[in-house]
Amino acid sequence: MGVDALLPEDEPGPEAYRTHIRELEARLEESEETLAAIRRGDFDAVVVEGPNHERLVYTLENADRPYRVLIEQIQEGAFTLGLDGTVLYCNRRLADMLAEPQERLIGRSLRDFVRPDTDLDQLVQRAVASPVREEIALKASAGAESATFLSLSRFERQGDKPLLCGILTDLTEQRRHMRALAEAHDRLQSESVERERVEEALRQSQKLEAVGQLTGGVAHDFNNLLTVIKSSTDLLKRPDLPEERRRRYVEAISDTVDRAAKLTGQLLAFARRQALRPEVFEVGASLRAVAEMLDSVTGARITVEARIPDEPCYIRADLSQFETALINMAVNARDAMSGEGTLTLRLIGGRPMPAIRGHAGSRSTFAAVSLSDTGLGIAPDVLPRIFEPFFTTKDIGKGTGLGLSQVFGFAKQSGGDVDVASRTGEGTTFTLYLPQVEGAPEKADEGPLDERSIEGASLCILVVEDNVEVGRFATQILEDLGHRTVWATNAEEALQEIERIPFRFDAVFSDVVMPGMGGIALARELERRLPDLPVVLTSGYSHVLAQEGVHGFDLIQKPYSVEELSRVLRKVVGKGRARPFSSRP
Repeated sequence: MGVDALLPEDEPGPEAYRTHIRELEARLEESEETLAAIRRGDFDAVVVEGPNHERLVYTLENADRPYRVLIEQIQEGAFTLGLDGTVLYCNRRLADMLAEPQERLIGRSLRDFVRPDTDLDQLVQRAVASPVREEIALKASAGAESATFLSLSRFERQGDKPLLCGILTDLTEQRRHMRALAEAHDRLQSESVERERVEEALRQSQKLEAVGQLTGGVAHDFNNLLTVIKSSTDLLKRPDLPEERRRRYVEAISDTVDRAAKLTGQLLAFARRQALRPEVFEVGASLRAVAEMLDSVTGARITVEARIPDEPCYIRADLSQFETALINMAVNARDAMSGEGTLTLRLIGGRPMPAIRGHAGSRSTFAAVSLSDTGLGIAPDVLPRIFEPFFTTKDIGKGTGLGLSQVFGFAKQSGGDVDVASRTGEGTTFTLYLPQVEGAPEKADEGPLDERSIEGASLCILVVEDNVEVGRFATQILEDLGHRTVWATNAEEALQEIERIPFRFDAVFSDVVMPGMGGIALARELERRLPDLPVVLTSGYSHVLAQEGVHGFDLIQKPYSVEELSRVLRKVVGKGRARPFSSRP
C-alpha cells in the first residue's frame, strides 16, 4: 500500500507541501532582491498587497522619515557635505546656528560660514581618509562668531562618490559656563585669601592677648620675688644687723632665687623651650614612687590608688620633668577634691595616641599615664583654657596657673600629648601620652669615679662666657672654690687659649648662647681635638638645647648654685681621670 493511500482524502499530499515550500522560497528571494534594489535606489516606490488585499505604497522618504525626525530634534547641527564642501543637507539646528533658512543653505558652500583662517578644504581631505575632530569658529550671516566643535567623517555610497556627514556642537554655552566657573573660582580664591587674612589677624590678636596675659603674670610674680630680694639686700647693708637676721635674709634671697628659677622653668616648659634630659626608664616604678609620696602628703582623707600592670613599661623622657608633671596634676586633683576623695593613678602601655584637641593622633606605641580624681570637675566653658599659662580658677595667691602649662609643654616636647576628660560633679581625668620604647637601656661601664682624688685639688678651668658680669661672677666663684681660671669671652678666643698650651686645662665651663660659634659647637670641636677634656655647658635658655638636647655633654641650668657647680666639675674631672688609657698628663 502506498503512502498516498494512508492519507485522508481531505489532506494534501507530499507534492502539495513541496509546491508550497517552493512558492515561499521564491517570495523570500523576491523580497531580498526588492530590499537590495531599494537600498541601491533603483525604485522610487514599492507597492505591496496588504493583508486585506489593499495596495500599500512604500517610498524611500517613508522609510527615512523616523531618522529625519530624529536628526531634526537633536541639539547639534547635522549636515551632509559634498567633497567640494557644498551643503547637501542640514537640519534646523544648523540653520539656527548660521542664522539662515534651511532651504537657502542647501547648495551653498560651508566655506561661506567659517572664519577665513580655517582651511575647510584641508578638513575635507582629512575627513575622506579618517574622521576629523576639531574646534572651528563659525561665522553667522549677521557677522557674529561662535566657537564650535566639528565632527566630520566619510559616508560610503555604492556606485557613487562618497559624501561627508558632520556634526557641529555650539560651545558658546559651555564657554559661558566655564567663564562663570572661572569667575566663581577667582571669587572663592579671593574670599579664601581674605578669610586667611582675617584668621591670621584673629590669631595675631589672640597671640597678643596671650602675650599680654603672660607678660602681666610674669611681671606680677617676678616683682613679688624681686621685692623680697631687694628688701633683703637693703637690710643686709646695715652694719648693726644681728647675725641671726643676716642669715635669715641670706636664706630668703636663696629661696626666692630658687622660686624664680622654678617659675622660669615652668614658662620654658609651657613654651617647649626647656632643655630636657631624656632617658629610658621604667615608668611603672616611677609611678609607684610618686603614688607613695602623694599618699603621704595628700592627707588621710584622700585615698591614693595605683593601678599599674606587673609587666614593665619603658618610656624615653626627662624623669625629673615627668615626676614634676605628675605632681602638678596631683596638686590640681587634690584642690579639686577639697581634701577628700580618691586619686587614682593608672598606667596602660602599648596603645596608640588618639587625636587630641584637633591634633592628629599617632599609631605608634605610647604609654598612657592617667590621674583621675573624684572632685567637682571642670566647667565646660573653662575646660578649653586650662593649659593656658597663668590661667587659674583658684583664689589669688593660691595658684600661679603654670602647673598644667608645664604638663602640656613637657608632653609636647617629649613627643606626646596630654588629654583631659571631665564631668561636672563627678571628677576629672588627665591622661599623659608619652612614647614607649622596647626595653631597658644597656648600662655602659664607665669605670669608677675618683672624686676623692680631686677633693680639695686646685683645677685649671677655662670659663667661656660673653656676658661680662656673668663671666666675672663665674670666675670669682671658681676662684673662691680654690680653682685657677682663664676667662674667654667667645668660643674662638677659647680655642686660641687651648692651642697656646695644649692640656693646660682640667675642664671647660662654657655658656651655650654666644655670638659666633655657640657653646655646643665649641664642645663638639673640643671633643674632636681633645676627647679627654671635660666640657660643662650652662644656659638659662637655648632653642638648640630645647630642640636637639645636650648632645651627651653635662649641663648646668642657670641660675646655678655654688654647690651644684662644684659637684658637676668634680664629677666630670673625676670621670676623665678614671679612664685607664687617658691621654691627659
